[in-house]
Amino acid sequence: MTLHFGPLSIRTRLTLWYSAILLGILTVTSVLGYSALRWSLLQDLDASLLTVAQALADTSTATRRPDDLEIEAFLRELLGPEIYDKFFQLFDREGHPEAGAPRRQPQALTLSPLAQHNATQNVRTFETVGSDPSRHIRLLTMPVFRGGQLSQIVQVGMPLQRARSALRRYLETLVILIPFGVALAAAGGAIIARTALRPVDEMALAARRITAEDLEQRISMRGTGDELDRLAATLNGMLARLSAAFAEQRRFTADAAHELRTPLTALKGGIEVSLRAERPAEEYRKALVGGLEEVERLIRLAEDLLLLSRSTAGPETSRGPVELEPLLLDVFDVGVRLAQGTRVSVRVNDVTPVTVRGDAFALRRAFLNLVENAIKYTPPGGKVELSLTSDDGFGVLTVQDTGIGIAAIDQERIFERFVRLDAARARETGGTGLGLSIARAIVVAHGGTLEVKSEPTSGSRFTIRLPC
Repeated sequence: MTLHFGPLSIRTRLTLWYSAILLGILTVTSVLGYSALRWSLLQDLDASLLTVAQALADTSTATRRPDDLEIEAFLRELLGPEIYDKFFQLFDREGHPEAGAPRRQPQALTLSPLAQHNATQNVRTFETVGSDPSRHIRLLTMPVFRGGQLSQIVQVGMPLQRARSALRRYLETLVILIPFGVALAAAGGAIIARTALRPVDEMALAARRITAEDLEQRISMRGTGDELDRLAATLNGMLARLSAAFAEQRRFTADAAHELRTPLTALKGGIEVSLRAERPAEEYRKALVGGLEEVERLIRLAEDLLLLSRSTAGPETSRGPVELEPLLLDVFDVGVRLAQGTRVSVRVNDVTPVTVRGDAFALRRAFLNLVENAIKYTPPGGKVELSLTSDDGFGVLTVQDTGIGIAAIDQERIFERFVRLDAARARETGGTGLGLSIARAIVVAHGGTLEVKSEPTSGSRFTIRLPC
């Protein structure tokens, strides 16, 4: 049977990582501490051996060679209790034990070739000897020179059992304390992680209570200014943007339904009136012509909605270099035809060749919407001027008219969907109310900006800036 475990929580992962890192740190520091203690014990032991050896060398330089009891008394007076775990032996210059020399040893000490060679060079030798680790001995071999000649070799030894017992006890203590310390740290880390992440659980619970129908709720902030407060502020900002987007979507849906309902109602009414009684063919023809106009209006509205949806969805992948000069001249030709019969003159001023990257069809639609809007709201005898220049890495297209102008308070509202400001912008002349919205959406999707400057009765100036 295979056991399947779910993903570990952040609290558990934090605890495990904290415990693993702490275990690694304690292990490294314990190894370093054990090595330092071992080195320190060995240094102290060597220093003690050197003290005994120097004392033996000093007593053996007297004119009268002291006996074993005198050396024992001297060393006991000098070293105190430390003398009892040490043993020593004197060798002649050839490395042979001196006959009658005082000894204090449980076993015969040997003089290794290395120690004997170093003695001839007046160099002390520290060694660890013994085949059984439990009976290892630390030896110091020290030469004694008189008159520049090697006179004696003093050898002092001490069992390593006490030092190794201390190291073993220290190691046993570490083996017990490290797991115990890690266990305590893990328990403390789990408590800390649970306490620190409790606000996250509260935020998750509050977020689950917020639905698309109730986006006005917000996640409470503790006022600490820490990372969790910044996360709550970010989530609240996201909720505010979602609420605004949903409100805009609901308003857009309502406006679109209203715009669709009007021509459909008119179309239905015309058909119902035509079917109430027998009528002459001419009246049927008028009804069909009126119905066709409403159908064309519906088609235009559907196309505008589709184009607006595509423009606000973001940049498309099928984009390439677009020359704005021929695009502007094409829109100018269309504008001249649209202005026929309105006594509005359309002209082109400055034209500078500019190349941008984008969708030529979409950019043409944005330019044409501005020109149509300018012609529609410019009274007879007025003029509409187009220009294309380059400014600091941007292509700048301007549409300026001498129309009725726009109040400052309404200059941003005109880019909203289905907005008609007054009677002059009624449905009979204002189209679907999506032209400027589509134009700005297309320009923004191309990384540009669309701005307007206008004053009532003084005309308007629309400026498009696109990165070259």
